[in-house]
Amino acid sequence: MTRSSLYIVIATLAALAVGFGVYIAYQQSQRPALEIRVDDGGIKIDGNG
Repeated sequence: MTRSSLYIVIATLAALAVGFGVYIAYQQSQRPALEIRVDDGGIKIDGNG
């Protein structure tokens, strides 16, 4: 494997890692800010504010 192809592989892996991190951050930000649950114990309201 030549040096330039090794750099391409490393750059591709780094780009994939950054892309995965952005995807995870986006998914975390899409969670609802207010969660309401009704179960046998009653009503529970959870918010992150």
